[in-house]
Amino acid sequence: MIHKVIIPLYCEEIAPRFDLASETFIATISRNKVEEKRYMVLKRPSAEDLCHFILTENINTLICNAIDDEYYHFLKWKKIMILDNVAGAFTDAFDNYLNNSLKRGDILCPRTIEGENV
Repeated sequence: MIHKVIIPLYCEEIAPRFDLASETFIATISRNKVEEKRYMVLKRPSAEDLCHFILTENINTLICNAIDDEYYHFLKWKKIMILDNVAGAFTDAFDNYLNNSLKRGDILCPRTIEGENV
């Protein structure tokens, strides 16, 4: 079975908001092996255009940060698996996804709490 994952980007990070992404990372996975990785530059940041793209590309999984409820529910209704509120480098998120360790709300960037790195 072919599985497609999309991550809206802002530079090397997951875009802070779904509707502000200017490009995306798309991976095609087959038999637990990454078959293809590609980037798609969007004409303009637009949640509607990105939703349309997700559906026309037969994407199965969306990894994103903040997403408006309207688009979240629409994509869930279309049977897209959504891992939202994920922040950090998209490569870390994708690696964790491949290792089955990525979950909603993951913060994948180094954080400092009262002088200690966490």
